[in-house]
Amino acid sequence: MFTPKYPRPDTAPNPTTLPPLAPLVPTSDGHVPACTCSHTHTPTTPTPGPAPVAMRPTVQFTPGALVALAAGGTAAVLVIGTVLVSILLAVAITGASVAVCAIVIRSLLNSQHKAR
Repeated sequence: MFTPKYPRPDTAPNPTTLPPLAPLVPTSDGHVPACTCSHTHTPTTPTPGPAPVAMRPTVQFTPGALVALAAGGTAAVLVIGTVLVSILLAVAITGASVAVCAIVIRSLLNSQHKAR
C-alpha cells in the first residue's frame, strides 16, 4: 500500500539505433511531395532557436532606502516582541491569581471542616 508505483519503462526504440532519414526536397514550384512512408522527415529549413529570455531588472537600494528598511524592521521586531511579552505576562499573572484563589478556597474549606 505504501510502496511507490512507478510507471513501466518506455519501450520506444533508442534514437541512436534508427537509420538516418533523407530530407524531403521541395519541387520547382515550392511544394513538398507527399510521403506515404511511416517515418518522419527532417525539415530542410533550420528551425529558429528559442526566444531570448528577458532578464529581470535587479533591485538597487539607495542608502536612504536601506536605512528606512532597517528602521522598519527594527520597529516591527520591537512591536512584535512587546506584544508577545505582554501576552506571556498576562498568562503568568492569570496563572498566579488562579493559584492564589485555589489556596484561599482550600483554606476556607479546611477551616470550615475543622469548625464542625
